[in-house]
Amino acid sequence: MYSKNLALRARELRNALTPAERRLWFDLLRTHPVKFRRQVPVLGYILDFYAPSARLCIELDGRSHDEAEAQAYDSERSRVLGGAGIRVVRFQNAEVMRNLPGVAALIELALQQ
Repeated sequence: MYSKNLALRARELRNALTPAERRLWFDLLRTHPVKFRRQVPVLGYILDFYAPSARLCIELDGRSHDEAEAQAYDSERSRVLGGAGIRVVRFQNAEVMRNLPGVAALIELALQQ
């Protein structure tokens, strides 16, 4: 399901990474042996990071995801992606900024599953 608007929005997001997205991408995922893509349109959503070969999505959540409405949206999104065989792993932005080695270890574990 291709959407020109979604593709344009994904491009905008690739050019405006949050500090946590920037850190995860440049310090870990960009050169990871498993190829990750960033800000990828999939099933009507834009995934923060996606490894197609592993069918693994990594989402980084900031404070805006603490609200009940955002949590319901994230839950539905994870359900839809899971139904398509895509695993979703979520991290808080603060986790990436404070404990990148721990986040890296959890990503490796998810890739091995």
